[in-house]
Amino acid sequence: MVAQPDLFNTPACSDADAAASGRTLTAGVDEAGRGPLAGPVYAAAVILDPDRPIEGLNDSKKLTPERREFLAGQIRERALAWGVAHASVEEIERLNILQATMLAMRRACLALPTAPALILVDGNRLPKGLPCSARALVGGDALEPAISAASILAKTARDACCQDLHARYPQYAFDRHKGYGTALHMARLAEFGPCPEHRRGFAPVRRLLDDPGRGAAPAAGAPETQRKDPA
Repeated sequence: MVAQPDLFNTPACSDADAAASGRTLTAGVDEAGRGPLAGPVYAAAVILDPDRPIEGLNDSKKLTPERREFLAGQIRERALAWGVAHASVEEIERLNILQATMLAMRRACLALPTAPALILVDGNRLPKGLPCSARALVGGDALEPAISAASILAKTARDACCQDLHARYPQYAFDRHKGYGTALHMARLAEFGPCPEHRRGFAPVRRLLDDPGRGAAPAAGAPETQRKDPA
């Protein structure tokens, strides 16, 4: 399966409109989901509209889930253009997580319905094949509003994916740990074994697969057993 860019918006202005107004369009790009043990990695690209500012943009990790959802709605409504894309678990396994993240970022940039003149990417690496000049910015999700906006869209898209994973595999509690290697997630992995959405190249998952004493993965939608969650 090859992940395709997910477009949720159309630009508020055309390239010609931007040129006529004298604007240099800059897109911010960020990812969400490099560290978890399961699910796709997401990325977003955002071109903000200086005439429609959004108050409170920040690194998504510094915001509450409620605040992220509120700001995500503001970004989708007020940004000049935005795009969200992902790389699948299969692609993570085939390419490695770094290259899959770069792929998701490139897809998000190419999904923008308005072409930017400059792309600012959070971190110290740039995806290959970007459509214009680009610069990496370490800590950019806390410094550059367009990257902050991208981090929020990527995070909320990834969280929505985890809600879907929870509906399909409720025994793993993806709605609570979002795929990260928490004590709860590791306990469920030990009890049930990996499901098809777990990243088998990641060490905690690989160790379970290498251990013949672990149980097989349950079918999608199998009911969760009655057990007390670890604190």
